[in-house]
Order: sequence, then C-alpha cells, then structure tokens
Amino acid sequence: MIDINLIRQDPEGVRQALLKRMDEIDFSELLQWDSERRELIKKGDELRARRNKVSEEIPAMKKRGEDVSSVLSEMRTVSDQIKEIDAQLAEVEKRIKRFMDSLPNIPDDDVLPGGKESNVVVREWGEKPKFDFTPKDHMELAVSLGLVDYERGAKLGGSGFWVYTGLGARLEWALLNYFVQEHLKAGYEFILPPHILTYECGYTAGQFPKFEDDVFHLETGEGRGFEQFLLPTAETALVNLHRNEIIPESELPKRYFAYTPCYRKEAGSYRAQERGMIRGHQFNKVELFQYTKPEDSDAALEEMINMAERLVQGLGLHYRVSKLAARDVSASMAKTYDIEVWIPSMNEYKEVSSASNARDYQARRGSIRFRRLETGKTELVHTLNASGLATSRLFPAILEQFQQADGSVVVPKVLREFVGVDVIR
Repeated sequence: MIDINLIRQDPEGVRQALLKRMDEIDFSELLQWDSERRELIKKGDELRARRNKVSEEIPAMKKRGEDVSSVLSEMRTVSDQIKEIDAQLAEVEKRIKRFMDSLPNIPDDDVLPGGKESNVVVREWGEKPKFDFTPKDHMELAVSLGLVDYERGAKLGGSGFWVYTGLGARLEWALLNYFVQEHLKAGYEFILPPHILTYECGYTAGQFPKFEDDVFHLETGEGRGFEQFLLPTAETALVNLHRNEIIPESELPKRYFAYTPCYRKEAGSYRAQERGMIRGHQFNKVELFQYTKPEDSDAALEEMINMAERLVQGLGLHYRVSKLAARDVSASMAKTYDIEVWIPSMNEYKEVSSASNARDYQARRGSIRFRRLETGKTELVHTLNASGLATSRLFPAILEQFQQADGSVVVPKVLREFVGVDVIR
C-alpha cells in the first residue's frame, strides 16, 4: 500500500500522480480520519498515563489509611473512557485501512497517463515472418499435428481449458525445461510453491480485496467466506515467502524463480478472437522474482527485462518491448514493461512477459523489511517480478511463426534436445 505519510505531506502531489491511473481521488475524508485517529491516540495515552499514575499511588494511600473509594470510582470511569476511545479508534482505523487498501500504487514519474492507447513501443527484435503460402492459425496447426485436444479439454474442464497431447505435451514441457535451465544458469533459486494460498497471500500481493473475484475461491463451508484460493500467478506465492520477516542486508538481493500452472477466471470476458490457448483458465508459467534494497530495484528491473528478452530471442521469435501507460499497469506496480510476441493470424502482438517494479507497495502490505548494516535500522524492501516466461502464447507463436508450406512446424533449436525432433510433422 501507499505510505500514508506521503499523503499527509503532499496530498495534492499524490492525487495528481494517481490521476494518471484513476478517474478521481479525494483524500479529504482520509485526512480527517487520520486527524481523528491521532487525536484519539493522544487522548487514550493521556488517560492511560493518568490511570497508571493513580494506580501506583493507591497502595500508598491505603497504607496511610486514606479513603480510596472516590479514587477507585474515578479510575473505573477512566477505564470506561479508555474502552470507548479504543472502540472509536478501532472504527477509525478500519475506515483508514479500507481506504488505503483500495489505493493502487503510485506510478513512477516517467510512466505516462492513460491506458493501452498510451503504451510506448521501446524496441523490436527480429522481423515479422513472411509466407509464400497461405499460413494457418495456431489452432488449425495444433489440431492437424495432434499437439492439442481442445474438445477433450472442454470435456474435462469446460470452456477455456485444453489438453496437450503427444509432441504438443513435449513441446510445452520443452519450453519449461528451457526456462528452468536458463534461470539456473543466471543464478536464480528454483522454488516450487503451493498452488493453494491463504487470503493473506492475496492481500500482500495487492490483489485483494479489490480483485478477489478474479481468482478461484476455495470455500470452507463454514460460513466464513473464502480463506484460500488457487494462485493466479507464482508472484502471489513468491512475494509472501518473506512476509513478516526482516531480511539481513547481506542476503539481498534475493532472486527466485518458480514454475506453476496459473489459474484465472478471466477467459470468458475477452474477445472471441482470443481463442485456443491465447487466453484460458489455466496455463503454465515460470515466474522471476526479486527482493532488493530500494536503491537497487531499477537495475534489477532492467536485469529481469533482459532475462525475459534473452529467452524469446533464444527461441528465435519476433517480438517487441512496450512500456505500459499507468492505466495498463497492474494496481500493485509502479512501472511495467511487456515483452510481446507476434501472432500472425491475429495480426497483433500478445504479451508473454510482464516485468514490473512494485517498489515498497507490496512490502508495506506484507511487512517485509531488511536491516541496513550502516544504521542498524529496518527499511522496507522493494519487490519485482517478471514472467520468465508464460507458455500459452509462446506455443501459438512458435506454431505460427515457424510453420512450413507442408503444414509442418520447425522446432526452435534450443528446444530440440527436449522435444526430440527438429520438425513436427
């Protein structure tokens, strides 16, 4: 979440920054509640100090034979007042927390306002494939080559699911093997997290409470609502590894990667052309994640972008990198770059990696700190994530960009040792 001190110090500056990604925001109520909170704390502290002082004096009064009944009566009144103040304070703090939890991260100064229309293409790599024959789309290729069974996927899981078969399963697993191999070479630590997470994990990641409906809930059946959910991305797990911990400065940066399926409820709400595996309820992804000192997070973001790009370059796929405008950046992030591969049949680019810097937004929600050696004081870490990579759009891009006139598909060289063939026929 945002540091409330920033709002206290410069409410208009924070407001203008958030208007890059929000229609409107007003801090007047929040600041009023904050003022009430501080006044209630002051009153409560004064009453507690009064009660403590008198409590220390009562034994001496009794020893001197003095009547303490009026003093005890006064202290009962003071205790009642403290209880009332505590109740008021709890209610004010609840309102403040609800408001602060709803705020997205402050976009970096160099992030443009607006939505997708304001995204900026930073660079491109490779060239769009040109065909001297009529190319097929990835669904037609996947079915004709026996790589994916969409009908049985729908039979098993419903709309938005598919089954990898034969060489299709091997191609999918080859992509994951390739990613794991490269991340290990780069010195990242391999993590296999649970796929079922607690509510607090979603809160720390910044996905809850605002985006609770985007995930698959696991109900307890005891009337308490949902307490667990299927992870939508490994980021949600990795950001919680060090929740409520103080990390020694000498251990930073912490660089992790994880493989998981990702479970999303989003598939049905998008365009009909995003069929096949372009958008589904379950897909495979390898996720990069870093915990860094604040002064190191910009360099870490560049490192992670470069890592994701090298993977796509290794596959030989044409892609571009886009810097996202504020409204296209997820709520928890201050800055995001997308790596987008070209899908010929759609005549557009689709994201296969988002590399983002959350700065201290997630760390504040999860109380994730480090102790600085120079001062001995604790500070919030910065958290960063990047897909490295998601397969559900790489698979279609490989089929479409590397298809041949006879309907076969050339396997990228880096995958051949895993797939076992050079060409899928």
